[in-house]
Amino acid sequence: MAVVVVGMTLVFGYERWRGSGYDPRNDVLAQMPAESSAVLFIDLDGLRQSPFLGELYKWAPQAKADADYAQFLQSTGFNYETDLRRVSIAVLKHGETNTLFAVAEGRFDRNKISAYASQTGTRENHGGREIFSVPPSGGTRRITFTFLRNDRIALTNGANLEASLSQRSADSDAQAWRERFRRLAGSPVFAVVRQDAGAGAALSTQAPRGWQSPQLSALIDQLQWITVAGKPEADRLRVVLEGESGAEAPTRQLSDVINGLLVLAQAGLSDQKMREQLQPDVREACLEMLKSADVSQIDRGETKSVRLIFDLTPKFLEAARTAMPVAPAAPQRKPFPNKSTIRN
Repeated sequence: MAVVVVGMTLVFGYERWRGSGYDPRNDVLAQMPAESSAVLFIDLDGLRQSPFLGELYKWAPQAKADADYAQFLQSTGFNYETDLRRVSIAVLKHGETNTLFAVAEGRFDRNKISAYASQTGTRENHGGREIFSVPPSGGTRRITFTFLRNDRIALTNGANLEASLSQRSADSDAQAWRERFRRLAGSPVFAVVRQDAGAGAALSTQAPRGWQSPQLSALIDQLQWITVAGKPEADRLRVVLEGESGAEAPTRQLSDVINGLLVLAQAGLSDQKMREQLQPDVREACLEMLKSADVSQIDRGETKSVRLIFDLTPKFLEAARTAMPVAPAAPQRKPFPNKSTIRN
């Protein structure tokens, strides 16, 4: 009888604890090192409930069967398409080298995965924790992982997994990350980037000729934080990009530049030459996406942000299959009037 009472008490206590604010996504995100330069989070369970994911699967190129993955699937029984629930990946910079650290939750057969890792790599015990290290297919940096619990794994391609698990930074640093994660609580997929004055330059390097904007790149480099979030709504994905700065001038100027680029893009799609080069459905899909775009400014007191929102639809995904022509260089223009600032 006493055992039954104790068991019921534990179950009741656990349910009360879960209902008191426990959130598995917050628990996973809390494992991310505060020294990260970027964090990517994906809630697969949340995305699987959206029709948009099916559209995305149809649009994405089908990967060829991989013999190594097929062997892994057979040996472990783990299929990331159905068994992975959520994953958070942190990027940590060490000079010119980037290290990845991730925490993944899913339906794992711990015994099978441990046996497979022991056969293909090494298995060590450090402080009561089993650490596995396996060579990746076609790569040079080994993947090291450990079970945090039966349904949660921590892994890295760095040299010291234990250091990543035990690192603790200043409370202010960790609080800054938690605040950005909190703002994105309603999005099943998002990325948070802590700026190092390099995102703008990288954007300029990767952008096609004709779409490059030194002014835009310079303004992006002045941002302290950049967030990108996606939230499925019926058959479409609402994308929210936000750049955050401690000063108002960069975000105000960035708002003007983005508004100007949107106007120029719509005008370019209406140009007769562009009409002749683009298929009608591609042009219509691009216009639909541009018309859904909205730019606003947010004043949070200590920080100022510019936010861009637009929708990705199945029509746009289908149009993306068609190669887009190189856009002409954007002409010089005068700044556009600033939109009113909103508070959040």
